[in-house]
Amino acid sequence: MARIGFGSLAGEHVRIDGVVNVDKKIGSLVLGMIAGADSIDDMDILRHGGMDRVFTGVRAPSTLGTFLRSFTFGHVRQFEALQARAFASIVGAVPAVLPGVDQWCVVDIDDTMNPVYGVAKQGAQHGYTGFRGLNALIATVTTSQGAPMIAGSRLRRGGAHSARGAHKLLADTLATVRRAGASGAILVRADSAFYCRDVIAAIGRADACFSITARLDSSVRRDIEAIGDTAWTRIQYSQAIPDPDTGELVSAAEVAETTHTLGTGKGTKVTARLIVRRVPERNTAKIAAAQAKQGELFTVYRYHAVFTNNPMPMIEAEKTHREHAIVEQVISDLKSSALAHLPSGKFAANGAWLTSAVIAHNMTRALGVLAGTRHQRQETATIRRQLINVPARVAKSGRRVKLHLPQTWPWEPGWINIWDQLAPT
Repeated sequence: MARIGFGSLAGEHVRIDGVVNVDKKIGSLVLGMIAGADSIDDMDILRHGGMDRVFTGVRAPSTLGTFLRSFTFGHVRQFEALQARAFASIVGAVPAVLPGVDQWCVVDIDDTMNPVYGVAKQGAQHGYTGFRGLNALIATVTTSQGAPMIAGSRLRRGGAHSARGAHKLLADTLATVRRAGASGAILVRADSAFYCRDVIAAIGRADACFSITARLDSSVRRDIEAIGDTAWTRIQYSQAIPDPDTGELVSAAEVAETTHTLGTGKGTKVTARLIVRRVPERNTAKIAAAQAKQGELFTVYRYHAVFTNNPMPMIEAEKTHREHAIVEQVISDLKSSALAHLPSGKFAANGAWLTSAVIAHNMTRALGVLAGTRHQRQETATIRRQLINVPARVAKSGRRVKLHLPQTWPWEPGWINIWDQLAPT
């Protein structure tokens, strides 16, 4: 954390009246999450055993819980500004965490529901998943050689629509990515929940390209029906991919391209490419209904459309869009670690918890990169198990603390790599 100047960044950006040592308390939250804490009580992980002989300035869980409850909406926004600066500092200190970000990168945005069970949880509502919880909006950035990092996040009430406030988060995220050195082309990918003019306009203002799954409304269907039979190009997948509607494995499909204009009524309309992928329909009821309507036998297809201004060739642009699922893997990684719980009854406290989890995720990812190629693309849980939560015997000699690490330890080279690059000289 000292390598990126986290303490000074925290003291500069987060100011809460009447609260002292804000930097140490935020640092304790982030370090606890890096070590595996997923609740306020788990923050004691940095004080058990001989840890107090190695780490100083660690705050008790009760202190950290009180600190989180002191947050308001404005303080959470300050914390998000800190997270953005910390992201840029991590990329600057460990460039290999986003290799090639100055040439081309992809920003993915998606949301997820976190279930909560306390009756007094502020903002908890029944969302699109059917259960009661809070909604987290996550934006990641990826390069062709690097693993995904989280560049932006925001906590929302459980009943929030997926696209609610997404244009604001995207504007902040794209500014953060530019600050981190993304001087080249940026492509923003999203699913059909974000298929709206506000999101696309925010992407355009940031001078980025978009690739968004189009909802199959009447205007999109009209454009698809106008595509001629000879315009379809067959593609064969090297590996079968799951159909997003049915989950069925698909090994081949047909792709075609046309143009589409988004927007009706008032407001600026957006015209761009509509890349359509079709696979044969397997639902026998839908096949029978469609053939009965037409009065003849013919192949019935299921369509998946992508609204994009990505300048890549059609096949490559369609393939690039399907890789949007990487953001779901990041969300799953978060939920298997610090975001397993949203521990407080106060909405703002949970917003600060989410931001802490994002910072911890990015720092853990940077540690994996520093450890070497073997650990660069591992999940944070694996990095934590192999490189962070390492048992050691604490000894003191000549007024210096020494850690005796395990022998015949298979991940020793990676840990030594981290030590050589981060240990104070």
